[in-house]
Amino acid sequence: MLDLRQLRYFVAVAEVEHVGRAAGQLHISQSPLSRQIAQLEMHLGLTLFERSQQRIRLTADGRVFLTEARALLRHADRLENLGRRLGRGEEGGLCIGYVANAMHTGVLPTALRALREERPGIHVALYDQESAEQFEGLRQRSLDIALVRTPPPEDDPDLKASPLLTDPLLLALPASHLLAAQEEVMPDDVNGQPWIMVGDSQDQGWRDTFVTSCVACGFTPDIRLTAADPLTALGLVASGLGLALVQRSMARGMTEGIVVRELPWYGGAVQLWAAWHRIDLRPVVASFRETVLAGQGAI
Repeated sequence: MLDLRQLRYFVAVAEVEHVGRAAGQLHISQSPLSRQIAQLEMHLGLTLFERSQQRIRLTADGRVFLTEARALLRHADRLENLGRRLGRGEEGGLCIGYVANAMHTGVLPTALRALREERPGIHVALYDQESAEQFEGLRQRSLDIALVRTPPPEDDPDLKASPLLTDPLLLALPASHLLAAQEEVMPDDVNGQPWIMVGDSQDQGWRDTFVTSCVACGFTPDIRLTAADPLTALGLVASGLGLALVQRSMARGMTEGIVVRELPWYGGAVQLWAAWHRIDLRPVVASFRETVLAGQGAI
């Protein structure tokens, strides 16, 4: 049986890779901390750290173990909090995972407002996470509901999902651009133009998918910059550095220095899904899920 105290000690040391600093954060001396880490390694039969006279460093196995240890400790904290709330006669809090699109489309704020009106005393914890991390949180019960860009597989044994909305992609271009004077923008107009791609600059698959979708519509983007999120892309567009495709919900109110145009011939959109565990443990979770699903639609 894993000792949660040892896991907390391990995470503290792993995050700074220094026993002395971790001991200071934990308000214990170095010797007991080192002994607890050694006992954990012995219990697991696993070397978590490479040790030298100058420093310690996580092994490859240690890095994998750290990810799972963090998840387990988050779940343990949530379980303890839930138990305390139930002990006080409360129905427990809600842990909600989300992607940014759930916020700026208004889906999550609207559902939270309705929840607050129905249950003003309930505690809500929000976690900004990517979809894969949210799915793992649902399986481990550290999340009650997930708002994600893509659903889990239909044959997933643990999770279910339902579409919430479709957020169409619009063309954002600098207000000073020659195309800003046109009400209708066609593929030939944007062919070869400098583009700002929204996505992960390290993910070649993401880039290939974007370029393929553009070519299929009749133009080839000249990708000059990659922005991690739509807000950053809009800032770069406003500075005159290129064109970008951004969700309609993001383009609202972002008109200074930017012109947006619909592209009926492109038809791209960002999807938002709600996902949850197939087995409901608490009525409040099912109730909140119904509130979220009631707001599904298109932007």
